[in-house]
Amino acid sequence: MSDNTKDGRNAPAPGDLSKQHEVPEGWDRRAFLMRTALATSVAALTGNPIPAGAQTPPAAPAGKPNGTKLSPDLALNKTSKGPVLTVVDEMYKVGPGPSSSHTIGPMRITYDFYQRCTKLPAAQLDQATALKVHLFGSLSATGKGHGTERAALAGIVGKEPATVDPAFLDELAAKPDQVFPVKLGKGFNVSLKDIIYDAPKGDFPHPNTMTCALMAGDKTLLEQEYYSVGGGFIEWKGYTPPKKGTPKYPYATMKEFVDHANKNKLTFAQVAMANEVSVSGKSEADINAFLDKIALAMTNIVKSGLAAPTITLPGPIKLKTKAGEVLKRASDDPGEAQRAIGKVSAYALAGSEENARGRLVVTAPTGGSAGVIPAVLYSLSEGGKKLSQQKIRDGLLSAAVVGYLGKHNATLAGAEGGCQAEIGIASGMGAAFIASAMDAPPQVVANAAESSIEHHLGMTCDPVAGFVQVPCIERCAFGAVKSWIGYEIASNEVPFNRRVDFDTTISALALTAKEMNSKYKETSEGGLAVSVVLC
Repeated sequence: MSDNTKDGRNAPAPGDLSKQHEVPEGWDRRAFLMRTALATSVAALTGNPIPAGAQTPPAAPAGKPNGTKLSPDLALNKTSKGPVLTVVDEMYKVGPGPSSSHTIGPMRITYDFYQRCTKLPAAQLDQATALKVHLFGSLSATGKGHGTERAALAGIVGKEPATVDPAFLDELAAKPDQVFPVKLGKGFNVSLKDIIYDAPKGDFPHPNTMTCALMAGDKTLLEQEYYSVGGGFIEWKGYTPPKKGTPKYPYATMKEFVDHANKNKLTFAQVAMANEVSVSGKSEADINAFLDKIALAMTNIVKSGLAAPTITLPGPIKLKTKAGEVLKRASDDPGEAQRAIGKVSAYALAGSEENARGRLVVTAPTGGSAGVIPAVLYSLSEGGKKLSQQKIRDGLLSAAVVGYLGKHNATLAGAEGGCQAEIGIASGMGAAFIASAMDAPPQVVANAAESSIEHHLGMTCDPVAGFVQVPCIERCAFGAVKSWIGYEIASNEVPFNRRVDFDTTISALALTAKEMNSKYKETSEGGLAVSVVLC
C-alpha cells in the first residue's frame, strides 16, 4: 500500500459522487462505502468536508475479535468490484435443510470432489483406499447440529442437493454406522467416520472451510480446499468464476439499478429480466419456466409444513412444531389484522419447520431463512391475494435482485455476518417481492427492501445447540411479517422523503458483519446459544 493511500490522499473526497464507488487499493470495499456515505452525510450537515484519510476504519477494540478475516483471494471478494452477474438459478437452489452453507454447500462440495476423482488416471485410482473430508471453522463448530457430516457423505456417494431423498439423510442419522461403496478404482467403502470435525478456530480463508482428500494409505492422491460461502454457493482454492454474458443494464448498487428502470421507463422486474437474459444467455421463456418451478416448490413446502402433524424436532432442544396449529387459530381469529399476521407467520413457520426437519427447501437466500420468501409468495398466491402467475414471477425476480446486492456488497452467510445476513436479506427480498408484485414503482420497491433490512441490522446468529431451530424458526416468521411492514410503509410514504437508502443500509450490514464478534456468527458461542440451558 502506498503512503498516499494510507493517509487518504488517493481516496475520493466525501462529496465526489462521480468517484463514490472507486475504492483505492488496499481499502476494504464494503467498509469504504459505509465510511464514505457517513463522511458525505456529516459534510452536508456541517459544511465542513472530512479528510478522506479520517474515514479509515478503526481497529477493533482489544478483546473484541472480529472473527475470521476473509481471504482476498476469494472470488466472493473479487467479484464485488464489478457489476452484478448472479442469476436466478444460482440464487434459488433446491436442497435439503437445515442450512444452505452447512448442508447444501458441503454436499455440493463433496459431489464436486468425487467428480474430480473420477477424472484421475486409472493407475492412480487403482491405488485409492479412502476418501477423507475435514471440516473447519463454523462447519466444525455447529456442523453436528446441522447434519453437515451426513450431507458431506451423501455427496461422496453421488447424491446432489436438488434430488437427494431426505429419507437417506434421516436414515444416516438413525443408523450412523452404515458403510457405502465408492466406485473409484478397485473400490473402497466410506462412512460417517470419514467426515472429520477438525479445528473450529484458526486462520481460515473463510469461516466455512473444508478439505477433501483421496488417499492411498497414508499417501494423498488428490486434495482440494473448498469454501461454503453462503446460500449454497461454493468456491475452492484457485477458483475462477464461470464466464457469463454482459448485463444489459449493468449495476453494482441499488441506485444504479433504479436509475436504469427510471431512465428506460421499465418496471423493477423488467430490468431484472433483461439482465437475466443477457447474463445467462437463456430466453425469457426458459427463465419463466424456472421461476414457475421455484414458485411451485415454495408453495408445496408451505403446504407440506402446514399439513405435517405436530412432532418434536430432532436434537436436544425438544422443540415442538406448531405451524398447523398457528394457522388454525389465526384463521379463527375475529380480528382482520390478527388473521393476516397470524397466517403469514404460520406460512413462514411451515417453511422453516420443513427446513429444520431436513426436508427439501429453496435457498432464498439461505436455508436458515428458507421460510420467509415461501410465506410471502403463498400469501400473495393461493394462500391469500391470489395474484397471477406473472406477478409471482415479477416478485421472484425483484426479490432476487435484493439477494444479489446483499451477496455482492455484503454477505449472505450467517458464519460471516450473523443472522442479519440471512433473515435480514430474506426480509428485504420479501418486501421487494411484495412491492413488485403489487405494481409499485422501482423506488418504492427499493425503499421497501431497505426498510426491512434496516430493522434487522446487528442481528446475531446464535443457534442453540447448533441446531437451526431456536431462534431460527420463529425468526423466519418475524422476517416475513417485516417484509409486509416494509412494503406497507414504503407504499404509503412519499418515496423521495426516505432518508436512508438501500445502498447505505447494505454498507452498514457489511460493516456490522466485519466488526461483529465471531461468537455471534453461527458458532453457538454467544447469545441464546449459551443463555438457554438444556436439561
